[in-house]
Amino acid sequence: MHLTLRTRVAQPPAQVMAGFTRDLFLQLAPPFPQMRLHRFDGSRRGDQVEIELRVGPISQRWTSLITDDGVLPNGTHFFVDEGQKLPGPLRFWRHRHLMQPSPEGGTVIIDAIEFRTVSPLLDALLYPVMWAQFAWRKPIYRRLFR
Repeated sequence: MHLTLRTRVAQPPAQVMAGFTRDLFLQLAPPFPQMRLHRFDGSRRGDQVEIELRVGPISQRWTSLITDDGVLPNGTHFFVDEGQKLPGPLRFWRHRHLMQPSPEGGTVIIDAIEFRTVSPLLDALLYPVMWAQFAWRKPIYRRLFR
């Protein structure tokens, strides 16, 4: 299942990329499920992020590896995180973070997500939940990168 959200912000791509810090990661966490950060190395190839998600008494770990980062010829800065250890029912996770120069100035932050669970039906049922989790980020991006 593919999900793409775009958010226009005022700062240039290099500044936005530099802003993808531990502090930003914590601010982007939605209120549900509860999240506890165990490790945040950064947003460069080889870095790792480990979180614990808690729903009531149930907790599950999520580990992602930054598998790629760089700058494209058009000035788009990017990094890619891929799930290594995922909470059920997820079986696959790839999140491309793109900071694309906007023709009007500033940046368009693109969250391009690909995920799979144990079944296409469950993928479809989770889509609106995933969309809401990432739509939560839009006002935070706008506020921090104005």
